[in-house]
Amino acid sequence: MKIKRIMLPIVILVMGVGAFVVLSSMRTPPEEKPQEDVVPIVAVKGVTLGSLSLDVSSYGVIQPKYETQLIAQVSGQIVKLSDTFVRGGFVEKGQLLAQIDPSDYEAALVDAEANLASATSALELEKAQGKVAEREWQRIKDTSPTELSLRKPQLAQEMARVKAAEAAVKRARRNLERTNIVAPYHALIAERNVGLGAVVGMGNPMGAVMSVDTGEIRLPVANNQLRFLKDQGVGSSVNLVSDQIGKSQNWQGEIVRSEGVIDSQSRMSYLVVEIKDPYGLLEEKTPLKFGTYVNATIDGLKVSEAAVVPRHLVQDKKVAIMNSNDELEYRSINILRQQGKSVVVNQGLQNGDRIITSALDYPLSGMKLALLLDEPAESIDVESDETATQVALGDN
Repeated sequence: MKIKRIMLPIVILVMGVGAFVVLSSMRTPPEEKPQEDVVPIVAVKGVTLGSLSLDVSSYGVIQPKYETQLIAQVSGQIVKLSDTFVRGGFVEKGQLLAQIDPSDYEAALVDAEANLASATSALELEKAQGKVAEREWQRIKDTSPTELSLRKPQLAQEMARVKAAEAAVKRARRNLERTNIVAPYHALIAERNVGLGAVVGMGNPMGAVMSVDTGEIRLPVANNQLRFLKDQGVGSSVNLVSDQIGKSQNWQGEIVRSEGVIDSQSRMSYLVVEIKDPYGLLEEKTPLKFGTYVNATIDGLKVSEAAVVPRHLVQDKKVAIMNSNDELEYRSINILRQQGKSVVVNQGLQNGDRIITSALDYPLSGMKLALLLDEPAESIDVESDETATQVALGDN
């Protein structure tokens, strides 16, 4: 019994070890997995340098260059009104708009001309009498004639009366001309304040006209943008854009002057652009009506080698580049101008540089990178910024 008690645990132990060995030999070894490539895969955009125009954007409302109030210079009743003397009507320079009753002024002119004729006749008579008096005194040898004897004071008086009569004729003729209210230039009627048969007095407003030969737009420009314009914008061409009947229309203008002061409220400088024939009366084109709001793009300075880079890719004036060795490199750049969601870079980048556009979890300079070969490479060039508020377009 003692032997059985001793041998039983030993047998059980041996059987367990044997079973473990048999089962271990039957176990399939684990499958070996291939080593994973941990090189980050990035997306890039190629850089293409080109010529840029540092255009400056602005906005404004077109107004007439000249606007005139028509004021009655004589009194009387309105006896004639032109059919085009209505709000919105177009009139030619010198065209009759309205006429004040000229009867009294015609009579005044006739009266003034009659007075002039009488004064002229009296002057001629006085000249003849002066010559007679001079011949009479020539017969007297021992005395000298006086001014009064030769009737020179009387002659001067008659000459003064002639001049006064001539002035009266000019005044009467001018008053008669003022009965005709005419357009001072090619104009659009802004308003009319009189009607047919109305009686107006001197100084009464009769209407207002706006010149259609030239329109003007005041363009506000920030001071830090003036450095991108030649001669601070004076003489630069301007492209104007506005929506007309649901369609975008373009017009061309030129900056003729700067107002020379900084607005106290907006802190902006104002440039004035002129548009010839805004209503298209001389040549067929879409009219640019007064009061229209327009967006303006002013031609700026040219940069020979530059690129437009999305602003979110720039950190501390550096961009992440995938260099020729497929390594991460931080390249210092010079930002010429920020425009909307992009920046204009004129130093630090070269043609063919690959800017990394995807995010990296733990970026380290010099780390290896990989590029998906099945994705088409995009490029960053001079026309890549479509949302910029300050437009930069390529020349070619």
